Amino acid sequence: MPGRSLSLAVAGLVLASGLVLSAHHGWAGYQSAEFALEGVVVKDVTSDGAHSSMQIRAGTQVWDLTLAPPAATTRAGLRSGIIPVGATVTINGHRHVDPKRFEVKTERVTWNGKTFNVYPGRT
Repeated sequence: MPGRSLSLAVAGLVLASGLVLSAHHGWAGYQSAEFALEGVVVKDVTSDGAHSSMQIRAGTQVWDLTLAPPAATTRAGLRSGIIPVGATVTINGHRHVDPKRFEVKTERVTWNGKTFNVYPGRT
């Protein structure tokens, strides 16, 4: 039954790729309006998942910043250790559509006069 084994293998790949795609952070869950925020870095850039991320505090609220995929974030010059925890940054992007979620799909991070444009095609 080699044909059946091949069919099962293909079906497994299709299912696995669907799981990866469903975990990907698209733009549909974010507002279309540009959003800017200034805050203090509380969690350094991490590149563990489909997208790099970091956290900032603005007032009393901690915001999750979803950046570009790791390769694009690194190409923009932004990676762990570049911006120190405690530094003040300004971010530009699109806020999550759910007002109870303090999350921004971030296009640009500006620190110390340098702008890290992780989505250069979206300016």
